[in-house]
Amino acid sequence: MDEGMLITLAQNALVMTAMLAAPFLLVTLVIGSIISLIQAATQVNEFTLTFIPKIIGILVVLVLLGSWMIQQLLVYTTNLYNTLPTLIK
Repeated sequence: MDEGMLITLAQNALVMTAMLAAPFLLVTLVIGSIISLIQAATQVNEFTLTFIPKIIGILVVLVLLGSWMIQQLLVYTTNLYNTLPTLIK
């Protein structure tokens, strides 16, 4: 295995991780920002107020995009296992 192949494997792993984590991170960012604006407008500074909406948002993303995420992970894993014999040489 040469350095180029190793860099490609690492790059593909990082892209897959970012692609699968992005929906969760974006939803929690948007929900957290909205709750923060509401807290600033009403001057209610309760730190536990953001947890329930974020958990609900994560569950909604998981229900809506869960099958797509699993499919992407299966395709990546299948391609990785298919290329393993060529990596050992």
